[in-house]
Amino acid sequence: MMKTLLIHTPENYTSVSSLTEPKAVQESMEKHETSYFETSVLTHARKRFMWLLFLMLSATVTGTIITRYENAFSAVPLLVSFIPMLMDTGGNCGSQSSTLIIRGLALNEIRPRDVFRIAFKEFRIALLVGTGLAVINGIRILIMYRDPRLALVVSLSLTATVILSKIIGCILPLGAKTLHMDPAIMASPLITTAVDTCSIIIYFYIATRIFALAV
Repeated sequence: MMKTLLIHTPENYTSVSSLTEPKAVQESMEKHETSYFETSVLTHARKRFMWLLFLMLSATVTGTIITRYENAFSAVPLLVSFIPMLMDTGGNCGSQSSTLIIRGLALNEIRPRDVFRIAFKEFRIALLVGTGLAVINGIRILIMYRDPRLALVVSLSLTATVILSKIIGCILPLGAKTLHMDPAIMASPLITTAVDTCSIIIYFYIATRIFALAV
């Protein structure tokens, strides 16, 4: 009897239908934020400028690291040619992970408390992806340059860079969400800068050890 009353009473019908709505939709309505088009150009610029300024200045760290390894460049000039590939691959891998995490956060499929589960899953994904890319690239270098040590340096660096970038790519958006910051504005640029710096450090550390180069 109670069930029939709830269905046929207009007021109660409304309450029943509201209970069937996805929780995420209700929460998004309650926590409504200004949309892209409703936000002024000045506000958009202000939110983005400070992050981009900070990251632009912090990118000088990468240049300092490269300068430090001038001796390695002189001994093995070919090392320089692989820097863009490593940095681009790392940035792309980090962006892939961050994009998926940001989408999951937006859809309420992922929450900051899932950080360890996500990091472990991304680590396994990165291990597979990084190994595959490293093997293919190593074979290419062997065919083109006939240098097993160079192939080993680039392959190891690529694997380590992919793993690190994917971990960074999944953790930063979760950290931004925890700090009530916009992951879309903060995470992606910061990932690029962090991955660039780390990939250079990894690359030249491995190169100096395998080639026994002085720093």
